[in-house]
Amino acid sequence: MIENVIKKIDAVAQAEPERIAYDYLGKTNTYGDLKKRSDEWAHKIVSLNLSPQSPVMIWGGQDFEMIASFLGCVKSGHAYIPIASYSNAERIVMIQEVSHAEAILAIDELPEIDLPPIKVVHPADVEKGDFEPDPASFVKGDDNFYVIFTSGTSGKPKGVQISHNNLLSFINWEMTDFDLPEHPSFLSQAPYSFDLSVMSLYPALVGAGKLVALPHEVTQNFAQLFQTLPKLQFNVWVSTPSFAQMCFLDKTFDEKHHPDLTHFMFCGEELPHNEVVMLKKKFPQARIFNTYGPTETTVAVTQVEITDAVLKKYDRLPIGKVKADTKIIIDKTKGDQPDEGEIIISGPSTSKGYMNNSEKTAKAFFKNPGDQYPSHRSGDEGFFDQDMLFYRGRIDFQIKFNGYRIELEEINHYIGMNKLVDHGVAAPKYNQDHTVKQIVAEIKLKDGVKEQYSEAEITKMIRADLAKELMPYMIPQRYVYRETLPVSQNGKVDIKAVIKEVNE
Repeated sequence: MIENVIKKIDAVAQAEPERIAYDYLGKTNTYGDLKKRSDEWAHKIVSLNLSPQSPVMIWGGQDFEMIASFLGCVKSGHAYIPIASYSNAERIVMIQEVSHAEAILAIDELPEIDLPPIKVVHPADVEKGDFEPDPASFVKGDDNFYVIFTSGTSGKPKGVQISHNNLLSFINWEMTDFDLPEHPSFLSQAPYSFDLSVMSLYPALVGAGKLVALPHEVTQNFAQLFQTLPKLQFNVWVSTPSFAQMCFLDKTFDEKHHPDLTHFMFCGEELPHNEVVMLKKKFPQARIFNTYGPTETTVAVTQVEITDAVLKKYDRLPIGKVKADTKIIIDKTKGDQPDEGEIIISGPSTSKGYMNNSEKTAKAFFKNPGDQYPSHRSGDEGFFDQDMLFYRGRIDFQIKFNGYRIELEEINHYIGMNKLVDHGVAAPKYNQDHTVKQIVAEIKLKDGVKEQYSEAEITKMIRADLAKELMPYMIPQRYVYRETLPVSQNGKVDIKAVIKEVNE
């Protein structure tokens, strides 16, 4: 049982300083490197004299300097906020406004942006040397360890606060319930701004294992991805089902070319039955785990191994049994069927709420008198069959697309602000596996726009404007221009009706 994340990682460094901790496309760093560099970062962050426990934004990709800076933050008593460097510049501004961060670590070069007075630190600014941070300063207990910003309904992202205790609950569960190899080598594919990355990051480091990075820029280029993947050596695969499906296009994605691969761990979206069938053909000896959990409950809170027996028994796969320290109840007042309802999660991995957003926190979290831990209203619909949990969809306008959690209302907000648009909504297009395969923008244009521009020109202009405000994965892939949109009784566009029409 791990009691302190940082002390455990440092203990590995002291016992085996030459053990490889990080492999970035063949460039390796040891645990000794990780301790030394994170100590240097901690020394630098302490020298900034930030307000106690104020979070630190970190802008970058998936290289070694990122995780060293993460650990440097928590060693200096500050939570970190990872921001992927492929994000638009405006996201930094919005996150700073919400988090009140006083510093940003620019692991990658910052874009040209107007930030309020804030301390900017580049890796070159960090003094090299032998520093020993004070363990009394380490993030601990209910202090925030990291803050992940997710999509928000009004165009402003929400910061999910994950404490050291939250993270401990998750790590100890993963280290015991998944029968991981000794010194596991994890594929580290998910960007660090996406909480799925935590499923690889900390179990690898506290387990004296290795992180094998697969950078975002490689995954966005099929030729580069299929050239790179067979060269990587790891035994635990962590990804969304969508990413694994993409890898099926590579003929070398099989047991012959990845003989060490023993575990597949999926999270972030529904795992289709036919994907597991295909995976078992390609990797007959590997074990496949399906997991579930919102960002607000620290990555995942349920798991099930998808054996041949499970495949045979269920057409739509279960999302698993609840981890031992956690309680899930089904609020049947919010379901379409008698036994279904909203999944409500309570336990030591449940977040304290959204950073500096009491209104949204009150809607999504509650704590009854006598409860030890807060409860989170997930917005997910599900049901129990004995002790096995099943997912049925969302009860609101939030979707999962390629593993990313997206508030449709945030997209709608920016579509509606466009100078060419009268009304518009984004709708998910589902496939037969109940997975979102496309986001469709259904739009009523302002009078005269169609006479002035072609549809191709209109789409190009709307996409360009959305790209200034939204993450790339939130921008609709298809645009449909209509004379009218369905309207609800209160006079607003009926989003549920639009979603139904898109999927007919």
